[in-house]
Amino acid sequence: NILFVYFIPSGGVETLNRHRIVALKKKNIQCHFLYYNKMRELVNNHEGTTFITNNDNEIRKILKDGNYNAVILTSDYNGLHRFRKLGYRGKLLLEIQGLGAQDIAKSELKKAIPLVVRYGDGILSSKTPHIMKILDDFAPSCPKFIINNCFDTSKFSYIPAQKSNQIIIAWIGRIEDNKNWKEFLQIGYNLINGYNANIKLYMFEDNTLSNSIERQRFQQLIAHLNLEKSLTIFSNIPNDKMAEYYSVIGDSGGFLCSTSKVEGFGYAIVEAMSCRCPVLTTDSDGVKNSIIHNQTGKFYRIGNTIEAVKEATELMENDQLREHIRSTALDHIKLQFNLEQYSQQFINMLESVGA
Repeated sequence: NILFVYFIPSGGVETLNRHRIVALKKKNIQCHFLYYNKMRELVNNHEGTTFITNNDNEIRKILKDGNYNAVILTSDYNGLHRFRKLGYRGKLLLEIQGLGAQDIAKSELKKAIPLVVRYGDGILSSKTPHIMKILDDFAPSCPKFIINNCFDTSKFSYIPAQKSNQIIIAWIGRIEDNKNWKEFLQIGYNLINGYNANIKLYMFEDNTLSNSIERQRFQQLIAHLNLEKSLTIFSNIPNDKMAEYYSVIGDSGGFLCSTSKVEGFGYAIVEAMSCRCPVLTTDSDGVKNSIIHNQTGKFYRIGNTIEAVKEATELMENDQLREHIRSTALDHIKLQFNLEQYSQQFINMLESVGA
């Protein structure tokens, strides 16, 4: 019996939860999920009991009724003390799934580690190089479990559909600084004006997760670059529908463009790869697990839109390379992020902490 806890049912952590329940169910591990808030009505199906509350009395009851062997708190290090105060006596682990920019990650982990030592039983993290380095520097004696995230390619994969007669270039994320939406609009502008005027830009976002000032800047830049006719913005598309979009984008001759400054894992990239949609991305650290340049995708240096346009053009024009990337990317995911590997490492972690 495991309880996974996070702030909101959105983004990469929510995606991870929906994939890992499939992996852990196969090993007879029952998973429940607790989110403190929901900013939107849509909550994707988790195939397991899902609670949404930030009320101490309600959480106390969930913990008592659930009789959990372990509780995994993602990012919420203050929750370690809180859950102990609410009477939870089982194993308590802090999970790190990306904490934004590297300097923020460092300052957050400096605050988190003493709380893990005092109230918790260890730290779980995906294989994110900068996070692993910070943990080695600041928590040498704290039990650490580094496990690659999992992805169920049988549930989320390529769907044949009618081919678009226009190339589609997509972007996925929140309209906030770390996701670097400005750079995507600039790359799109350069490709439309310098390569193919008929290119369509798709941006998928959660419009409940941006502030009004950032949103205003976003609208202003779209107008300034005169992209209104080329750009379509999608908000809160249910996750199971996204496989169709990735498949159509891949078949259109386009790609997913990720412009993030830092990613812990980059689930959107893995989702695209699973649907044979090629990826052009910044080296945002966590994506090193999924992208190998010109093998499973393409890198460009952040801030260098000229290089991004060059790599994008090759991805659209070089059919042989494109098909190689589409096939190799899918094979890579099946090998690196498979459910069996994740569940076995997760069980090893539970046994190690005595859960």
